[in-house]
Amino acid sequence: MSASIIIGETPRGEPIEIDIKELLATRLLVQGNSGSGKSHLLRRLLEESAGIVQQVVIDPEGDFVSLAEEFGHVVIDGAAYGEAEIVRLGARIRQHRASVVLALDELEIDQQMKCAAQFLNALFDAPREQWYPALVVVDEAQMFAPAAAGEVSEEARRVSLGAMTNLMCRGRKRGLAGVIATQRLAKLAKNVAAEASNFLMGRTFLDIDMVRAADLLGMERRQAEQIRDLARGQFLGLGPAIARRPVAVNIGEVRTGAKSVTPGLVPLPTASTEDMRELLHDNLHVEPERPEFPRPAPRTEDAETVARRIAANEMLEPTGAQARDREAERQRAEADPEENRAAMVEIMNEMAKEEDCTFQSSTTLFQDFTIRCRMKGISVRGLDATMFRRGFAAAIAGIEDPDEERWLDLQNLAKHVPDDALAPFYVIARAAMDGKPCPDDTELARIYGTSSPRRIQRLLDYLEKDGLLVVRTDFSGKRSVGVPDLGVTTTAIEA
Repeated sequence: MSASIIIGETPRGEPIEIDIKELLATRLLVQGNSGSGKSHLLRRLLEESAGIVQQVVIDPEGDFVSLAEEFGHVVIDGAAYGEAEIVRLGARIRQHRASVVLALDELEIDQQMKCAAQFLNALFDAPREQWYPALVVVDEAQMFAPAAAGEVSEEARRVSLGAMTNLMCRGRKRGLAGVIATQRLAKLAKNVAAEASNFLMGRTFLDIDMVRAADLLGMERRQAEQIRDLARGQFLGLGPAIARRPVAVNIGEVRTGAKSVTPGLVPLPTASTEDMRELLHDNLHVEPERPEFPRPAPRTEDAETVARRIAANEMLEPTGAQARDREAERQRAEADPEENRAAMVEIMNEMAKEEDCTFQSSTTLFQDFTIRCRMKGISVRGLDATMFRRGFAAAIAGIEDPDEERWLDLQNLAKHVPDDALAPFYVIARAAMDGKPCPDDTELARIYGTSSPRRIQRLLDYLEKDGLLVVRTDFSGKRSVGVPDLGVTTTAIEA
């Protein structure tokens, strides 16, 4: 089996190869402004090496799911699984050497970072006998390893940056070769970028990025200007897996395509000004009906089937003490499931009353919860981390039993709310249902698990854009929050 692939050719038509064996040991960094051809380059690399090495793609925009049709990659929709399931998927991918695309396009940025971190950590933590070689391609790496704190939560940034650092700094001995692509080197954490020994630099316009790219390529500062003049799909390559001296590469053709395409110019509408004005103002005062939030259709039926098979709980048959413990737990669960559920709800309510509980990570809270349940002889069979997070959010809001008929409509509406925003949403909705004032930003910040009231403003903006809330502030500065689907609103208070 050949371990080299042709990534493209020089302007004179000479083929440029990448040595996959060398790439596995030395990693690759791709940089280029938006529209420079980074995704095209990654697609070419993945297609040409698909039959040589296992591939794992972290895909924040869902652009690489088409690899499933042509090359048999398993598409994993990150939005369809909980944390525990993502971890099990990562472990089984190492075990079965499956080539996969982790599609994160249905998640918000915080959830993308947390999901990718859990997934990468599971790959990294595989037992030694499963350290098979694999290319781990991360598109838009500046999202998962940001150089500075941005709009995302500190917890999401910390876990994601830690996972990316493990991949690039310690992944080689575990068979994981990082291939990361970024729009700007200045946005990418230096510890992550510094571990790559191979570089493919595309068109870049900002001086700071051009100079840094030139330094990585071993070029003089005055030569950095040529990086600005590169055409789309043209890169300067250097590294032990590519070439010993900087070489210009025109990336070759690909067989698959991305689902997103750059929109072209189309003729403008020919309607008159009066007709256009009427179209814009027609029924402006009528609230549109909200959609039913259908789940996204599977991208590829075969890939989805395989993904579900991988995610299925294929536990080994337990023996000895483990078998006895599991049998006892099963018997407790079957004895009185309603009593078990009531006891678990009571434990969640007790935990929710503890000071600063909202500032703990969901993983820590779930572990504490399972320990409390086992100490009281309560079976946690069938309860995963996602179910716990949503139940605990209700407990934080003072909803002692979410299954009561009073909360039925609220529970159905809450299915469309992200897990991390659920507790503040419950608190606001309950205040509206009771006709009480909405909690102020400081109280909502405590419930959200943050010390920054500004994050609450962003949270309210997000929930309002999603149609879940309607926030109104009058000229006197008093704010009221409505929940249109429930037909209720809070009383007005000072914002």
